[in-house]
Amino acid sequence: MPRIVETIVTTTNAKGEAHIAPLGLIADGDNWIIAPFRPSRTLDNLNEVPFAIASHTDDVRVFAGCVTGRKSWPTCTAERVPGMRLIDAVSHWEMAVESITNDQQRPRFSCRLEYEASHRPWEGFNRAQAAVLECAVLITRLSMLPPEKIENELKYLEIAISKTAGPREEEAWGWLMEKIDAWRALQG
Repeated sequence: MPRIVETIVTTTNAKGEAHIAPLGLIADGDNWIIAPFRPSRTLDNLNEVPFAIASHTDDVRVFAGCVTGRKSWPTCTAERVPGMRLIDAVSHWEMAVESITNDQQRPRFSCRLEYEASHRPWEGFNRAQAAVLECAVLITRLSMLPPEKIENELKYLEIAISKTAGPREEEAWGWLMEKIDAWRALQG
């Protein structure tokens, strides 16, 4: 299995409008693969402006917010490539698309690291933060996974939330549960 880093990726369209999305970057030697699903704004933006910024954040509300429609997070201009990064990032990578492998479902953009910076110490994730990340990923797959698997995963993740969540994690979890409750209502 390849190493995958869960992060917040910012891309920009030809008009200079930034789009923030949580994505897992796939390690590929010295490069990183961005593989957005079709259709997506990230995919469109990478085709228009072949650069991306990965903001590594310890605020899991950004991940939960992005998958629940809360995509307005403070950004600033990147250092060396066109685009924006999260202001509150622990660190960030600025990347340029080197090549594209087309695919019907998930094209793969191989990106070369152009610049990286650390902005403050990384303290790591606690179990509740990891649970929020896993639940955010789960929400992006609600239409792909059997309902039983989703419910079983949620039961397990709720244990970490109940034991180790602080105010940020509780807020993020609440947003995710709103999305889950809407999905459950559609399940009948």
